[in-house]
Amino acid sequence: MNRTEKEQVIGELHEKMAKAKAAIVAEPKGLDVATVTELRKKLRDSKVEYRVVKNTLAARAAKGTTLEPLAEKFVGPTAIVMSYDDVVTPAKLLVDFMKDRENFAIRTAVVEGKVIDAKGVQALAKLPGLQELRGQIAAMIAQPATKLVRMIGTPGQQLARVLGARREQLETQK
Repeated sequence: MNRTEKEQVIGELHEKMAKAKAAIVAEPKGLDVATVTELRKKLRDSKVEYRVVKNTLAARAAKGTTLEPLAEKFVGPTAIVMSYDDVVTPAKLLVDFMKDRENFAIRTAVVEGKVIDAKGVQALAKLPGLQELRGQIAAMIAQPATKLVRMIGTPGQQLARVLGARREQLETQK
């Protein structure tokens, strides 16, 4: 890789790091191509980027971004997982991926500008994701409206039952 290619990679990485709401630094030792391809597909489907980087280029690209504190963690085989929307999704996916593999480890992460360790990433993975939170909020908003409709309809239903019972009573008297 010549100097201009390196500068281009650093510039591209810097832009992505500046936009990232969450970034997780992982250590992908000894993973085969099929396994990495499977992980990349899962991450891509969730709009999360997985990238294996050269440590020196990543450290230079991180300067001036919220990911700058991670520069010291760029040692050995390094992969960066960046999310631009949801901060919980990449943590959930990586923690799930790690369950079956001993040779994949999370080193550290930056979430919304705050550095967290591997245990923090695992704790983050237990939280509900953005879509789950949206669903919960929608259910909470709809719940009072549903109760109101039920309460408004109840007297009418009761009146209909009384009238129906009265009609049956009159028909049986005939």
